[in-house]
Amino acid sequence: MGSLCPLLFPVNRLEPELITPGKPMPLETKLLSDIDDQGGIRFHYSVIMTYKNNPSMKGNDAVMVMKEALSRALVFYYPLAGRLREGPNRKLMVECNGEGVLFIEANADVTLEQLGDTILPPCPHLEEFLFNPPGSDGILGCPLLLFQVTRLTCGGFIFGLRVNHTICDAVGLGQFLNAIGEMAKGADSPSIPPVWARELLNARDPPTITLPHYEYEQLLDSEGSFIIDQSDMAQRSFYFGPQQIRALRKHLPPHLSTCSSFELITACVWKCRTLSLRLNPKDTVRISCAVNARGKRFNDLCLPWGFYGNAFAFPTVVSTVELLCASPLGYGVELVRKSKAQMDKEYMQSLADFFVIRGRPPLPMGWNVFIVSDNRHTGLGEFDVGWGKPLFAGLARAVSMISFYVRDKNQEEEFGTLVPICLPSTCLERFEEELKKMTLEHVEEISK
Repeated sequence: MGSLCPLLFPVNRLEPELITPGKPMPLETKLLSDIDDQGGIRFHYSVIMTYKNNPSMKGNDAVMVMKEALSRALVFYYPLAGRLREGPNRKLMVECNGEGVLFIEANADVTLEQLGDTILPPCPHLEEFLFNPPGSDGILGCPLLLFQVTRLTCGGFIFGLRVNHTICDAVGLGQFLNAIGEMAKGADSPSIPPVWARELLNARDPPTITLPHYEYEQLLDSEGSFIIDQSDMAQRSFYFGPQQIRALRKHLPPHLSTCSSFELITACVWKCRTLSLRLNPKDTVRISCAVNARGKRFNDLCLPWGFYGNAFAFPTVVSTVELLCASPLGYGVELVRKSKAQMDKEYMQSLADFFVIRGRPPLPMGWNVFIVSDNRHTGLGEFDVGWGKPLFAGLARAVSMISFYVRDKNQEEEFGTLVPICLPSTCLERFEEELKKMTLEHVEEISK
């Protein structure tokens, strides 16, 4: 797809209001886990979803349906209506005070057809569909969630959502949204009862770091080239569909031919990104893959069904710039596999211990760092309050060194993966050129 022209349209927003649980809830303090309150996820992430007009819902208002369902769901997820505070050693806890989550009702003079691909990452209209009320986006003492429902002139609507990452990850958010959808359709309680149980991901007593955690080490470069200059940043999303995946697989040796699309895309993007940055060949770069700690593979962690806290880590592998850029694609695939394979119960426990011993350090910032998070299977695309599943659902933008993978369709209605990339503008142009060489075909550019 080509470059997108600016689209201007008026948006009328009502004053933000607080939606509280539908009945009085316990006034208590709940500690977050030592995975929840790590320094690297003390930020908000934004999600955007689009819904078309549904004639069967004529007479129903998406705003009112969402408000009522949200209030009912908060009865079961009442900690989300509270506020965070910080204790000794930067320990986070939520004051379950029932103050509520922010909700904004809005109307926009635009249709889904007019919006087209501009709704996709990196959505240039995000501030219109997810307004930031002044003073609402702090980590401490602020609403943990912000909702905005914007009616469109075509009868569809846009749902924007901002989440304090420390309270839940994308999988936990998907579970909460599913509960809202069930409430909207008349359920008395969620089909998956929410479970707090944050103590299951706390440090041991005494804490003991048993494994290396490269993702939190500051790697020094030879010339200062890793420092991020925010003055010339640009974002685009690139589509990887069946055609691009087939082309990339041709670069692999037989023993890697069955690698996952995540491993293949991640190796490709990491290599192209590193080439575009033109770093010193002798310097070290790293890839960190967010790995979910739920599921059969992690039975020994004993996370219960319904756990909605942060249950993931960023296991990391490193390479020299020279070796990554000069080696075949299979080298990167092997490293991505190695990164994922590090994740087990001991890794999670060592990580929690690491945070407590080291004072919950932030993730290092620099161009040598690249973090990827696969959000294609989090359940966000299942959120249905009566109008059907969203046409698009995913995180709205990349965050400097972090890319979130999103599931999407191309013009031929083929499902693929959108990868938002954030780089200095000159590097972004080189990134696309490297990507074209690697796929031997045009990779669709979604947005400037």
